[in-house]
Amino acid sequence: MIRIYRTDDSRQSGQFVTMDSLEGWDIDDNMVWFDLDHPSPLEDAWLEDKLGIELPTREDMKDIEPSSRLYRENGATYMTANLLWKADSDLPETTHVAFILVQGKLVTIRYAEPKPFTAFQLYAARNATVCSSGATTLLGLLEAIIDRTAEILEKTSAEVEHISQKIAARRLQSTGKVKKDRTKDELEHHLAAIVACQNLSAKTRDSLMSVGRVVGFLPLAKEFDKTCEGFADLRENIVTLEHDVQGLIDHTTYLNGTLNFLLDAALGLINIEQNAIIKIFSIAAVVFLPPTLVASIYGMNFEGMPELGWQFGYPMALVMMVVAGVGPYLFFKRRGWL
Repeated sequence: MIRIYRTDDSRQSGQFVTMDSLEGWDIDDNMVWFDLDHPSPLEDAWLEDKLGIELPTREDMKDIEPSSRLYRENGATYMTANLLWKADSDLPETTHVAFILVQGKLVTIRYAEPKPFTAFQLYAARNATVCSSGATTLLGLLEAIIDRTAEILEKTSAEVEHISQKIAARRLQSTGKVKKDRTKDELEHHLAAIVACQNLSAKTRDSLMSVGRVVGFLPLAKEFDKTCEGFADLRENIVTLEHDVQGLIDHTTYLNGTLNFLLDAALGLINIEQNAIIKIFSIAAVVFLPPTLVASIYGMNFEGMPELGWQFGYPMALVMMVVAGVGPYLFFKRRGWL
C-alpha cells in the first residue's frame, strides 16, 4: 500500500491519499512523502519508474554493512534504520525501515507499523509546515521516532526503579527488619522482569544507534546542502537530533548497568535463601547425629554389654540421646548460627 502526502500550492495545508489503484496516478510537485507500507512488487516497480530510482528490497534492508544502509546513488540518498516496534508488548521487536530522499521528496519503505509513523502522520495532517519538503518531513519523522524512544526509556526507567525497590524490600525481609511476605515466585518474578527490561533496553539501544547513524549521514544528502533554502534551520535541527540521540544512548548505558546490578542482586538473594535452607538441613543433621550414634551403640545387642541387663538402662539411653541432641543445638544457638 502507498500513502501519499500532498500539499496545496501554498504549502499551508496537506492531506494523505491512499492509492487503491496505480492507474491514473502521476507524480507532481505537491507530492512530498511516499509511505510504502508492505509494498507489492507492482507498487515498487511503479514508483521506481516514476522517480527513476531503484528501491531496496526487504532483503536489502536487512544487510548490516554500513555501505548497504547508508549510500547515495543516482542523485538519491538511501538510509536504513532499525526501529523499535511492539515496545508495549511482552515481546518487543525491531523492524527495518528505509528512508530515501530523491528530487526533494521522501520515500519510506516499511513492513511494520511503528507508532511514530502513525503519530507523525496525524500531526502532519493538522500541520502542513512539518512536511513542506522531503527534508523537513524526514527531520520531523526522525524527531517523532526519537520522542517515542524517549517515552519508552522513561517507562523502562520507572520499571527498573520499581524492581529495585522490590529487591531492596526483599533484602530487608531476609534480615528481619520488616515483616516477611513469602511469595512463592517473588524473586523469580523479579528475574523475569529484569530480563524483559534488559531485552527492551538492548533493542532500544540498537534502534538508537541505527537512528544516530542516519542522522549523522543526513548532511551528506544534497537536500541539506549549504546552498539549499533554510540550510541554517535544517542544520540546527540535525544538531539537535544528534544531541538527543546521544543523550538517550547514554541513558540506555546507565540502564544496562543498573539492570546488571539488579540481576546480580536478585541472584545473590536467591543464593542466600538457598544457603539458608541448606544450613537448616545441615544443622538438623548435626543435631540428630549424636542421638543416632547413641541409639546405634545400644542397638547392637552384644551379650557383653552390661547396660542391657540394667533396670535403668533404657531410661539412661533416652536421657543420653536427648542430651546429645540438645547440646549441639544450644551450642549453635549461642554462636548465632540459628
